[in-house]
Amino acid sequence: MVKVMNIGQNLEFINGKVAAQTGHTVTMVDVDVVAVDKAQKRIENSVQRVAKKKYGDEEEASKFISDTLGRITTSVDAVTAVGSTDLVVEAIVENLEVKKKLFSELDKAAPSHTMFASNTSSLPIAKIAEATSRKDRFGGLHFFNPVPVMKLLEVVRIPETSQDTFEAMTGWGKALGKVTVECKDTPGFIVNRLLVPYMFEAVRLLERGDASARDIDIAMKLGAGYPMGPFELMDYVGLDTGKFIIDGWHKEYPDMSIFNTSPLVNKMVEEGKLGVKSGEGFYNYNKK
Repeated sequence: MVKVMNIGQNLEFINGKVAAQTGHTVTMVDVDVVAVDKAQKRIENSVQRVAKKKYGDEEEASKFISDTLGRITTSVDAVTAVGSTDLVVEAIVENLEVKKKLFSELDKAAPSHTMFASNTSSLPIAKIAEATSRKDRFGGLHFFNPVPVMKLLEVVRIPETSQDTFEAMTGWGKALGKVTVECKDTPGFIVNRLLVPYMFEAVRLLERGDASARDIDIAMKLGAGYPMGPFELMDYVGLDTGKFIIDGWHKEYPDMSIFNTSPLVNKMVEEGKLGVKSGEGFYNYNKK
C-alpha cells in the first residue's frame, strides 16, 4: 500500500476513483474547501456507481463503498499533508513557475523517502525538478482522461531519476491497473509528442487549401483507422490547449519546424472558437 497525495484539478479521478479503489491511502489536496468538497462528492457518486455494477450483493457493495471512501482524506494544506506521504502526484495548472514553487515548498516539508511526480502533459519534468533537492526521486506520471477508463500511464524519467524511483512509480501505476510505458523527458513524452504535431500538420493542410477539415477527418478515419479525425480531436482537446502546448514547444525549440505555430489556430482562439467546450471550433456544436 502506498500513501499518495494528489494535488490539483485531476485529483478526484487519479486518486479517488482509481488509487483508493485499489487499496492505496489517498490524501486529496486542492486550493480551497469548496473544490475539495466537490471532488469528494463526485468520488462518492462514482464509487457508488462502480459498486452497483461490480457487486450484486448489497452487503458486498456497501463494504466496497465504505472501504474505498475510508482510504480518502482531504486537505487544503499540501505542506502539512506531505509529511505522511510516500508519493506526491501533482496535477495543478500547466505553469512551470507555479509548479516549481509548489514543489519547492513540498521538498522542504516532505520526508526524505517521498517521491515527487508531475502529471504535466507538456512541460519538461527536469525543469520542474530543478526546484527540489530530490531529482533522484522525481519523475513524471502522465495519466490520460478519463483516468478510470484510459489504461495508459506514461512513466517519465529524467537522467537523475533513480532506478528504485522508476520501478516504484511503475509498480504503483501497474497496481492501479494501468499499462505503463517508459519514456525519457522529451517534449510531449510519447503520445502528445506524436499527437500534437499531427494535429497541427492537419491544420497546415487546411491553411494551404490542400483539403477541407471534413475531408481530412474522413480520410484519417477511413484510411488510417483512427477513431477521430485530427480536427474532431482538436475540437475535443480544445484549440486553446493545443495552442498552449505548441506555443511552449516552439518557444523552447524555435528551429524545429514540427513545432511551428498556426495562424489559423491563433485566430480561432482569439475569436473564442475553442472547440466542443465553447460550442464552436472547426465544427459547430451549438444546438439548432
